[in-house]
Amino acid sequence: MRSDNIKKGISKTPHRSLLMATGVPKKNMGSPFIGIASSFSDLVPGHIGLRDLERQIEKGIHSGGGQAFIFGVPAVCDGIAMGHSGMRYSLPSRDLIADCVETVAEAHQLDGLVLLSNCDKITPGMLIAAARINIPTIIVTAGPMLDGESKCEKLTMIKGAFEAIGKYRNGEITEERLLELEEASCPSAGACQGLYTANTMACLTEVMGMSLPHCATAAAVSSEKRRIAFESGMQVVELVRQNKCPRNIINRDSLRNAIIADLAMGGSTNSFLHILAISNAIDGSVTLKDFDELSAKIHQFVKLEPSSDITMTEFHKAGGVSAVIKEMLKSIPEFKDLSGVSLNKASENTKNAYSDPAVIHPYSEPFTTKPGLGILRGNIAPEGSVIKISAVDESCYEFEGNAKTFDSEEDAMRALENDEIKAGDVIVIRYEGPKGGPGMREMLAPTSLLVGKGLGTKAALITDGRFSGGTRGICVGHICPEAANGGNIALIEDGDKIRIDINKRTLDLMVDEKTLEERRRNLKSFEIKTKGFLGKYAKTVSDASHGAIV
Repeated sequence: MRSDNIKKGISKTPHRSLLMATGVPKKNMGSPFIGIASSFSDLVPGHIGLRDLERQIEKGIHSGGGQAFIFGVPAVCDGIAMGHSGMRYSLPSRDLIADCVETVAEAHQLDGLVLLSNCDKITPGMLIAAARINIPTIIVTAGPMLDGESKCEKLTMIKGAFEAIGKYRNGEITEERLLELEEASCPSAGACQGLYTANTMACLTEVMGMSLPHCATAAAVSSEKRRIAFESGMQVVELVRQNKCPRNIINRDSLRNAIIADLAMGGSTNSFLHILAISNAIDGSVTLKDFDELSAKIHQFVKLEPSSDITMTEFHKAGGVSAVIKEMLKSIPEFKDLSGVSLNKASENTKNAYSDPAVIHPYSEPFTTKPGLGILRGNIAPEGSVIKISAVDESCYEFEGNAKTFDSEEDAMRALENDEIKAGDVIVIRYEGPKGGPGMREMLAPTSLLVGKGLGTKAALITDGRFSGGTRGICVGHICPEAANGGNIALIEDGDKIRIDINKRTLDLMVDEKTLEERRRNLKSFEIKTKGFLGKYAKTVSDASHGAIV
């Protein structure tokens, strides 16, 4: 065992003494040492229930014959960090989390890991760490929040809170009703209720085989989730005995499976960044070309909130990820039958999966023959940009409008709040990319306000930043090259015509090349002014088309 490096032999007497100081009995020195990397936090709704799950995992590890050790990693709530400078830390925290897990696991020579996660950047950060360290690992995602309800109206965090601001400012609801919605939208612990980034990554983790069946969708406050946590603790000890490691599970085929599931379900656009970063931690064999190739083939046969009114609670009851895998294995030749941390339980679970066709359509009867996500290219984004097709009304698949440019999210928000954005406008938010932000902030606040004001099908928003999985409307993100790297998005001026064509997968600035070259000559070079953690990040981060890796 790896842990023999800290516990076996006469020379390790001081090490054993220190381990005994933590409470490890002598008889457990021969047991596999399993770390539980927990992102518990009182600050993050998705993580406030992790103390209970830590106990269940710990019980499972000890029941399986292992010795458990809990250690902490940071967690950021994107919803709370949204709309101010704090959001600059969200994406960089992904790599910070990976570094934290790697540091503790390697410094203490752990034999295996259970990675306890839930929200947006924590799960991919832990997947990156698992791929790097490559010791037996299971991921437990804590699960979605219960649906909100007020006066018989079903609520989610996006529709009940973020978009309600626009409705209030538009005069559609009273301040009293706004406060009622605020209080009722997030009624429990857990990740926000739709297929936003947190739940998308949980589902893709299950698809890849890095968590047990039903882990992604079982509610955070359910007894089922507690049982899954216990079983995960038991199973990781078995993985250590069999020496089954993440790189036996996460590979080109399983990452392409995740892309296929993402397209078929219309998940968060952030998954593009994370899958590319996970691939980079292994061998870099999956690139944006894989998304391009598969997005031309895969139909969307699941449609969840924010693209519909179906929440994660209903998706779980309808069969969840196992039912989706069953349909994809039956219908999509590119989807591979692979085993994961469930060992031989996975195929049996999939074979017997229940599926509600009202929620999980047969692949032969999809919601749309178009994928949930797409890559757009053109002179604004020669290296690619991302759009959540499932969240765009089909009447808007071809959109042309006049640019209104802003060099920060705050400037764009002020214009929206002051009713300066009208039908036919294309909001351009730049210098918000991985380097330019720095940190590539999510734009949920402006996109939600746009929809709340009734402009979701009448105006568009493009950015070198990114979007929440809860974003709806004609919103194009991840534009590469970003403005800070001299991308053409930096050359757009107010009034320029911009054309978005989802059918042709194009994003173009209707300005001739000669004019753009003249503007480029006058463009000031970008200067990194940020210090500390974000300053280091800005100097080392790659562009979004390569996963914003450092």
